Amino acid sequence: MIVNHIDNLESNKITHPDAKNAFMKVLVSEKEGWNDYVMRVVEVEENGFTPKHNHPWPHINYVIEGQGHIMIEGKLHPVKQGSYAYVPSDAIHQFRNTGKTMFKFICIVPKEGHR
Repeated sequence: MIVNHIDNLESNKITHPDAKNAFMKVLVSEKEGWNDYVMRVVEVEENGFTPKHNHPWPHINYVIEGQGHIMIEGKLHPVKQGSYAYVPSDAIHQFRNTGKTMFKFICIVPKEGHR
């Protein structure tokens, strides 16, 4: 069992060359006892974005703060607090902050998807 607060977690910059002002915090992983999945929070600053990428695993996202776009296979989907998305395996996707405040979302991936 773990109980914590997001403010207590280390924020790691997403260092991919095609990302801008994007950071990740790991909430629950194998380290905490969830052996098959990783729950993360991605924080994207104003004008920031994650890289356009794809991978052989799906993931689930839930927006907890701010607003942005999720691009999936070339189509932009506007999202805001309370929006959620399922990104299928191998789909090219990107997250982009379109607001003036931090864009934060939960991202759950299989453990092989967390690097």
